[in-house]
Amino acid sequence: MADQNFYALLRNRYQPHLDKPCLTTPDRMELSYRDLDTLSARMAATLRDQGAQPGDRVMVQVEKSPENVALYFGSLRAGLVYVPLNTAYTPNEIEYFLTDAKPTLFICRPEMEETLKPIAKTAGVSSVLTLGTVGDGSLSEWSGRHVKEITKRDVDDLASILYTSGTTGRSKGAMLTHGNLSSNAVALHRLWGFQPGDVLLHALPVFHIHGLFVALHTAMLNGSEILFQPNFNVNQVRKQMRQATIIMGVPTFYSRLLAEPDFGQEDCRHMRLFISGSAPLTTQVWKVFKVRTGHEILERYGMSEAGMIASNPLDGTRTPGTVGFPLPDVDVRITDDDGAVLPSGETGSVEVKGPNVFAGYWGMPEKTAEEFRNGWFVTGDLGALDAEGRLTLSGRSKDLIIAGGYNIYPKEIELVLDAVPGVKESAVIGVPHPDMGEGVIAVLVPERFQAKWEPVRVKKTRQNKKLESFRNSEKIETAPDDRAPDAPPVSEEAIAAALQTLARFKRPRRIYWLEALPRNAMGKVQKQALREMY
Repeated sequence: MADQNFYALLRNRYQPHLDKPCLTTPDRMELSYRDLDTLSARMAATLRDQGAQPGDRVMVQVEKSPENVALYFGSLRAGLVYVPLNTAYTPNEIEYFLTDAKPTLFICRPEMEETLKPIAKTAGVSSVLTLGTVGDGSLSEWSGRHVKEITKRDVDDLASILYTSGTTGRSKGAMLTHGNLSSNAVALHRLWGFQPGDVLLHALPVFHIHGLFVALHTAMLNGSEILFQPNFNVNQVRKQMRQATIIMGVPTFYSRLLAEPDFGQEDCRHMRLFISGSAPLTTQVWKVFKVRTGHEILERYGMSEAGMIASNPLDGTRTPGTVGFPLPDVDVRITDDDGAVLPSGETGSVEVKGPNVFAGYWGMPEKTAEEFRNGWFVTGDLGALDAEGRLTLSGRSKDLIIAGGYNIYPKEIELVLDAVPGVKESAVIGVPHPDMGEGVIAVLVPERFQAKWEPVRVKKTRQNKKLESFRNSEKIETAPDDRAPDAPPVSEEAIAAALQTLARFKRPRRIYWLEALPRNAMGKVQKQALREMY
């Protein structure tokens, strides 16, 4: 079997740069490419010592750090399947992932070991390790020996599983192969014109395809230095931009930079390229950024199931509001509800085919079959191709919210809210938010109204009694005729307690009460009507 292990490709490309900086942290800790390779070999040895065999899953929920990156590459070089989890996930959520993926190993933050170890044991995980941040001594339990060889893998062998929230409330594990990672990384490295001397400013999380794959892979194929920020901090990013040439971010990054009155061309004089993805970039932000900095943000389009699908060009016209052209070897088509291909300019379902498309959903063959049509992956996005082949997205056919670059599926939240005693049913929607792109709100129907409750019907008002935001302290507002009761039908405490089982970024920031949810003739909840109301 030919060696198609993605790490072998990556190592071969950065081999000439072994003694150059790879990861540089804000406190100036610097790992060279040689250091990272050695540390990943040490990680691979420990994973093997714990009984992990090629093809086994290794599930990871740790903070962003150079050691975390080394663990990822150590998993690949040992032939294992790396399964990263959002650090915001709660123990309740982690229990599901452990039970579903059935990993051989689970690696968590040291401070969470006592809480998560019993959960992992119940899920049948054979070993739990911890990994903390730089300098806390958490590497002491990792092997001192090294596994220098790279386990041979085929192009179709799994390299990673990325969990995406499910429309049915059950998260799905997107299975990505070594071939998926290789094809996407090589194409993007060439498409975005990486060159000697490029320095990447990395402020993204590394449990997500954007930060873990797109950013790290392309920079490391180039042997570039990566300014490794723990998170996005406006002041720190502005400072680091003086040394960087490329930044990859979500739209929120750019809107927060523009919120700084003195941000402008001086900050960007060393920058070559700004790339945006994970959520729609507004035309307004794009235009203001160009005026303030002289740079046109390059917007691209991708998802966990297909890596990067399309990109605006490095050279040529970058059209605001579009996501550019399909990547080389990637085909995109637009279809109607019956699967017929639509002509240029007509809006329909975006479907994609190519070496970037995932192998399916872990343990969900039926769901996988549903998402493919004659070999084409149905993305769930709506869009149109112009006569030149440029793709413009216009919405989503799937019930998805994107807040700060994170995908949030309402059904998962609705199942939690519906289980609260006193709540009859719920509807969760996304509404425009100036910073996050979309904000999450919930509309609830109580089982019964209190004696004083005289609800204002949907058609009579646009503003109903709402609970105080769980995140921001704001004055409670009432409908103009003020027929709402002194207190909501279900206590705020009961709802807040239920929502504690969800990661913070999923929790609604506003809650409204209605007598009934608007429905069509078939009984389907009309979420568009709710979005218009709120």
